[in-house]
Amino acid sequence: MSPSLPLISTAERRNRLGRRHRLAPSTRATTVPEAADAVVALHATDAATIFLSARARLTAGGPEAIERALYEDVSLVRLLSMRNTLFAVSTGLAPYVDSSTARGIAVKERRTLIKHLEEDGQGLDAAWLAQTEAAALDALDSRGPSTGSQLSAAVPALRQRITVFRGKKYETETGVATRVIRLLAADGRIRRDRPRGSWTSSQYRWVHTEPWSPVPAAEARAEIARRWLHAYGPATEADLKWWTGWTLTDVRKALAAVDPDHVRLDDGTTALVSPGDTAPEPAPEPWAALLPGLDPTGMGWADRGFHLDPAHKAALFDYAGNIGPTVWWNGEIVGGWAQRPDGEIVWRMLGSPGRAAEKAITAEAARLAAWVGDARITPRFRTPLERELIA
Repeated sequence: MSPSLPLISTAERRNRLGRRHRLAPSTRATTVPEAADAVVALHATDAATIFLSARARLTAGGPEAIERALYEDVSLVRLLSMRNTLFAVSTGLAPYVDSSTARGIAVKERRTLIKHLEEDGQGLDAAWLAQTEAAALDALDSRGPSTGSQLSAAVPALRQRITVFRGKKYETETGVATRVIRLLAADGRIRRDRPRGSWTSSQYRWVHTEPWSPVPAAEARAEIARRWLHAYGPATEADLKWWTGWTLTDVRKALAAVDPDHVRLDDGTTALVSPGDTAPEPAPEPWAALLPGLDPTGMGWADRGFHLDPAHKAALFDYAGNIGPTVWWNGEIVGGWAQRPDGEIVWRMLGSPGRAAEKAITAEAARLAAWVGDARITPRFRTPLERELIA
């Protein structure tokens, strides 16, 4: 490591979180796409995460503002993409996410489903799949937004059942409807519309849409890497590989296209930042945040040591590495929170950040409670501290 490399301290990395992730009050976004772009993409596996992550980064607006972005303006869309996970991204970034990541996933999904169809032995094949997909799209055109159950009722082929992994100890019979709908969504030919129920529901309706305009894959990966470095740098090659799920070769090619600068960290290691992004990051005003499970700020790196005490990991993560609801103070995770069945927002400190922190966190918890209103939030991935808090 060269001592001449610029140093970016842990304190500066936390400053970057507050400012670039739009978590400090003075930096909050005025639109939902701005909030999403600030962290590149919002996790969308859990329906509530999009709303709560955007809320933490917006100056104003309730759930209806985020619903408007998703379903009316369509300025925010869900894509099966990084790490084979559902994310919500701005429509400006969507073609790059699609070409860099989602296209490859869709190809694998189609290959796998066709293999299962052919191995089932009922004469189902790629041609049958194409006909079924066309029938599903025709049904959406005639019916309008429809749930998976409504599509299955309208398209008999979607009620087909097949046996997968025949002859194996994990052989099972399954319907094709969910797989076909997932494939159409991965291909960009349908998208999730308003769910049945409230904004916390994952029972989506589907609408017919057009695939994204293609972008050369290498160009798309370079653009994603550039944006990710701006939001999450300093970071490492390993961090980017983890976050994207790309191959190491693709990660290295994307970084080579970006040509990032190298910097030193407090622990003596080196990391990467966007070209020229080595100047000190001004400290924002003191800030507190209550972020939902799977929020991008908690899930942005493979190595989270600069904002999370390793001793707290067991309380805040599930067995698969999914982060639960967290409490932040000035760029550091200092606790966790939950919503009890009666709607009360409760939280617990895992350290002693001081009275100013407690006062700010109490105020932020009240702001969250007012925003959520009568809705009830149960994270899809339950973590030890979240379970304890609602007990």
